[in-house]
Amino acid sequence: MALRDSLLLYVITARGDRNEVEKVREALEGGATSIQLRAKKVPAREAYLAGKEMRKLARDYGALFFVDDRIDLALALDADGVQLGPEDIPIEVAREIAPNLLIGASVYSLEEAIEAERKGADYLGAGAVFPTPTKPEARVLGLEGLREIVKRVKIPVVAIGGITGDNAREVMATGADGIAVISAVMGADDVKKAARELRSIITGE
Repeated sequence: MALRDSLLLYVITARGDRNEVEKVREALEGGATSIQLRAKKVPAREAYLAGKEMRKLARDYGALFFVDDRIDLALALDADGVQLGPEDIPIEVAREIAPNLLIGASVYSLEEAIEAERKGADYLGAGAVFPTPTKPEARVLGLEGLREIVKRVKIPVVAIGGITGDNAREVMATGADGIAVISAVMGADDVKKAARELRSIITGE
């Protein structure tokens, strides 16, 4: 599957522990095309054990598997890629350490997007499109800011931040290649159904 196609519905874990493994399976069954292990407050061993199971699931469903922030964990888990923010290890250093990993860059402005592309990011996670309780401190980019980034870079752009079934259609109308969500899928009562509904909005089916 081409990278752009694999970034259509990018589902991120809320905690990144083994309790979420079943939810990841349901998200994949519902149509998630990428999974990201985000384990901000989980001990490294627990994140590794959870990631091992999630990595296998992603492979079984033909989805990509990414790790947030942690290049060491990404390598240990044989992940497809790593997502790096402005405070993480620089893109060019990550590329040297792990030439085979896909590198996603979290960007919060047009300037950061252009710089990340220049430094060799494979794709961008651009946001926050809307205010989000998962990252209350994140700068809000808005739909216009997202549209401008999509217009100015050549690499795929995944929109993130406060995206739900109610606003996903207008997010995709900016030309973004996909959407990344945490709460809208992982926090849903029916994870599989939430993923399926988002996937159909994204693809217009």
